[in-house]
Amino acid sequence: MAGEAGMFMVQQTIGSVLCCKCGIPMAPNAANMCVNCLRSEVDITEGLQKNVIIMHCPECDSYLQPPRTWIKAQLESKELLTFCVKRLKNLNKVRLVHAEFVWTEPHSKRVKVKLRVQKEVLNGAILEQAYIVEYVLQDHMCESCSRVAANPDQWVASVQLRQHVSHRRTFFYLEQLILKHDAAARAIKIKQMAQGIDFFFANRSHAQKFVDFVGKVAPIKSRDDKQLVSHDPKSNNYNYKYTFSVEICPICREDLICLPPKVAVSLGNLGPLVICTKVSNSIALLDPLTLRHCFLDAEQYWRVPFKSLLSSRQLVEYIVLDVEIVSSEVNVGGSKYALADAQVARASDFGKNDTIFSIRTHLGHILNPGDFALGFDLYGANCNDIELDKYKGLVIPDTILIRKSYEEKRQRKRGKPRSWKLKSLNMEVDDSKARVDQDKMNSEYEQFLRDLEENPDMRFNISLYRNKEYQSSEMASMTDGEDAPSVPLEELLGDLDLTDEEDGNESMKE
Repeated sequence: MAGEAGMFMVQQTIGSVLCCKCGIPMAPNAANMCVNCLRSEVDITEGLQKNVIIMHCPECDSYLQPPRTWIKAQLESKELLTFCVKRLKNLNKVRLVHAEFVWTEPHSKRVKVKLRVQKEVLNGAILEQAYIVEYVLQDHMCESCSRVAANPDQWVASVQLRQHVSHRRTFFYLEQLILKHDAAARAIKIKQMAQGIDFFFANRSHAQKFVDFVGKVAPIKSRDDKQLVSHDPKSNNYNYKYTFSVEICPICREDLICLPPKVAVSLGNLGPLVICTKVSNSIALLDPLTLRHCFLDAEQYWRVPFKSLLSSRQLVEYIVLDVEIVSSEVNVGGSKYALADAQVARASDFGKNDTIFSIRTHLGHILNPGDFALGFDLYGANCNDIELDKYKGLVIPDTILIRKSYEEKRQRKRGKPRSWKLKSLNMEVDDSKARVDQDKMNSEYEQFLRDLEENPDMRFNISLYRNKEYQSSEMASMTDGEDAPSVPLEELLGDLDLTDEEDGNESMKE
């Protein structure tokens, strides 16, 4: 606007001065010296540490934070970078701008960190400079690892997980949860027992933390006890061994339950014949005849405990002859169900007799005529249950279907490897008692893998890994509408190793 009015404007220019040391033109600053001369005169990294010795435990890959704290960190991780920076003394004299690792040979016992710092120098000029700090790793075993190395059987606390059922499907699922959350990282030994698993720890607090974790993923009740090992009367020191006894609720998924009258009344007259659809820190119960459902937490269950009427090992295969939808599809506890009237016949009787059962089922949304389904045969079962006898005049249905069966379609894939696999804990097998039937164990584990394929809710809390034995040509057709259910490829991407490198120390279980 000043130009339009005819006013004369003086253009502002930034002048340059000569460096007082070398005489080159430069922008003026408080020191009247160029950057190169300023750096030659002043070294802002003088007095800062450039060589540091740190203690490293080669067994558990942890680092000593004086005086007695051990920190776990991987090479070139954020945790290790923070640890290295905090170990530097007199770093508060400068302002840290940036820090990063400089690559070194993994077996060189050296870690190099490049730091960029700033400091105010002559007459208020701010100088920025980068330098490298070299950390020398000295191997020194931590207390827990040295105790284990001296005596592997020396433990302070043990956790005994038990579930009094005839199968180990609960422990297969719990094992995957422990692996995903790294809950047993502090365990010095894990032993597989007849009806459960024993975990041994070198510290009582580690065992207590593990018990708290199990309590968050399963309905349990626990008690702890201690045994005196040694006592020093001069210093008044006591050494104890602690034992945590943890009992997991014997109710499992797909079990048929007859609720005790008191429990049924407290749940709004639910059932009394209900099925367990999910077990976490609470038990999800569903009435298959009305689609009413409820959740029973651990405290409510252990106040009035009860057992299953029939378990998933007693399922019988049926053939669906006809299905008629009664109600529309509803969402019950995160899963979809639809009531339907169906006519079914036992697969073992099909073609031999004309026994047909007319039943009501909650699987109307997935069952079609000609499908196979697994259910409980209450018509031919001999149920001796005290809770069932308390209900006078109760009409028991002939059959209660539990889930759709894909056994016939799985015959086509028999012998072919899956596109995924699971990790397993490094467990020792207890040989003091009768050896576990390996065929039974393999059959239950195979059933557990099938449950993972059929139930996406179970896979939500489990890490699945790519199976290299699976042919890449088959990976394009993971599943289709007419085939048996399988795990989609996108669920493996989170743990897909694109470098085709696997840790040789990890034990994989197919």
